[in-house]
Amino acid sequence: MGNGIRKFMKSQLVIPLLSLLLLVIFNLIRDVGFFSISITTNNQGHRVLSGNLISIFNGASAIAIISIGMTLITSCCKGQDISVAALAAIAGSVFVSVLRSHEITIPVIILAFVFSCLVSVLFSLFNGVLVAVFKIQPMIATLILFSAGRSIAYWINGGATPTVSSPLLASIGGFIPGIPIPTPIIIMVIFLVLISLVLKLTNLGLYTQVVGINERTAHLNGINPVLMKLTAFIISGVCVAMAGCITVCRIGLINHETLLLDAEMDVILAVAIGGTSLGGGRFSLFGSVIGAYIIQALTVTLYAMKVPSAAVKAYKAVVIILIVMINSPVVKDFFIKLYRKLFKKQVETKISIKAS
Repeated sequence: MGNGIRKFMKSQLVIPLLSLLLLVIFNLIRDVGFFSISITTNNQGHRVLSGNLISIFNGASAIAIISIGMTLITSCCKGQDISVAALAAIAGSVFVSVLRSHEITIPVIILAFVFSCLVSVLFSLFNGVLVAVFKIQPMIATLILFSAGRSIAYWINGGATPTVSSPLLASIGGFIPGIPIPTPIIIMVIFLVLISLVLKLTNLGLYTQVVGINERTAHLNGINPVLMKLTAFIISGVCVAMAGCITVCRIGLINHETLLLDAEMDVILAVAIGGTSLGGGRFSLFGSVIGAYIIQALTVTLYAMKVPSAAVKAYKAVVIILIVMINSPVVKDFFIKLYRKLFKKQVETKISIKAS
């Protein structure tokens, strides 16, 4: 029993799960019906699920997908890519540009997504080369596209904010007829399962952690650190393109200035809350996804409490600081030591009772 609790305390998922549990308890106390789910009819006349819980899962889908790529970059490169939101704007702009050049059909949507992925991966590889080959710290290397990315997205569509309208796109960003669950949630789950299977069935996950822990040791054991870092950026590029395209389908237009604005901060926080070491090494994809849901749940909770939109970020910052501090090794070690002392006293008490 004691060993099980100690293992749980050291688990990467302990903080995100406890944080999520506290948010659930708080909302249930504040409003018993906060997580209630109902079936409603949407604008297209289809019966769909609705409620705060659905809004949380749906709203966090793009952040959760990007956090998967960010987790691998953080683990392998010991740093974060702060250009992911700007890259999503570029990918979204390419997606819209291709769609507007053709009649919107399923093959055209697939073609547009492939083009957006290629462009996103190329820009992400640019970041990867700076990090892996030129040994530039990730946050500094990605600062270039963080600053210039939205301007590039602006040029792709000639400075306009074009709209795209189609029932097919509405299905991708909203609901597939006959399926009451929002499509972004389904896409996120499928993508998470696929990436998890790739990491489990190959050595990619292990090699990523080894490079993040000790690059020299990885090289001596036949692992190519440069290749692993570039692979992490390639996967991140695909994640960013997917999130950008989903967001475009959801809102029906591309606005280079506002698409996933400030999302990079939420993604980094999701990875931190999820238990991935920000200094490289151990990571948890599921923890990062849970972290994305925690951030979205916190946002929805604050809006439900009638907190002004201008003040939401300040409240979120306070709560997230507390979560990150609790997730720090110092605090974890303190609670583990405290538990050991209490457990030891409990055992000693039982022994003394039996002896008497």
